[in-house]
Amino acid sequence: MISASKPIEGSSEPRVPLEQAAILITGAAGGIGRACVIACVKQGWHVFAAMRNKQEGQERLREALQSSGLNNVAQSADLLTLLEYDVSDSKQVKAAFAQIKKSPYELVGLVNNAGLMKDSLLGMTSLDDFDMQMLVNVRASFLHLQLASRLMTKNKQGSIVNVSSVIGLDGAPGQVAYSASKAALLGMTKSAAKELAPLNIRVNAVAPGFINTQLTHDYSAAKRASVINNIAVGREGQPEDVAATIMHLLSAQSAYITGQTIRIDGMMSI
Repeated sequence: MISASKPIEGSSEPRVPLEQAAILITGAAGGIGRACVIACVKQGWHVFAAMRNKQEGQERLREALQSSGLNNVAQSADLLTLLEYDVSDSKQVKAAFAQIKKSPYELVGLVNNAGLMKDSLLGMTSLDDFDMQMLVNVRASFLHLQLASRLMTKNKQGSIVNVSSVIGLDGAPGQVAYSASKAALLGMTKSAAKELAPLNIRVNAVAPGFINTQLTHDYSAAKRASVINNIAVGREGQPEDVAATIMHLLSAQSAYITGQTIRIDGMMSI
């Protein structure tokens, strides 16, 4: 949706010039978040990179940009703004959106990437753990979607990508609470897509499978091998695999795609 090229035939996008367009990425310090930041910077889009711990997140982003040869590019072109806030705190979220609204940029993209996973068997899952996953994965995503769509309505241009999970589609033992939260995100995606389509705001979801991020770093070698054995392509996914699909959904090349959930799992069996 955010592109310097001519609008696709039959569409009215893009309306916002490339130099004014901005993307908000939550969970920007994590593996998928960092990969999305790098991909956006490569496109010349301004990124509002949201993270809970700015000091720690800034260092991770700096290392990722340097390894991609983009650190100087991001700084010299003023393509990156770091936002420090807790997505589960509605006051902090609203303050962050107020900052975005006052900026010289127009928000035309949102990647709802921040998430929380707590593995636990059904009988052992505490209500506190259930509530926290619903708070971060569902309530926070809803609030970001709501506030972002309000800003996007001004220009009648926007693309929102919710990061769900194959667990939300297929379920998995030991992840009832997490599965419930990610499934809720998919229902939210479809309803929001139908509601916002007349405003030229698209809403889609991606459902990553076993991706090499911090969430999977604690897996033992045996458990990792067992999971990969159930993936048809024979390997775990990389954050860049997910970011590539998200970038397509943000771009004008997917102007006729909304309300969809795209699996990024290498044909994984759970």
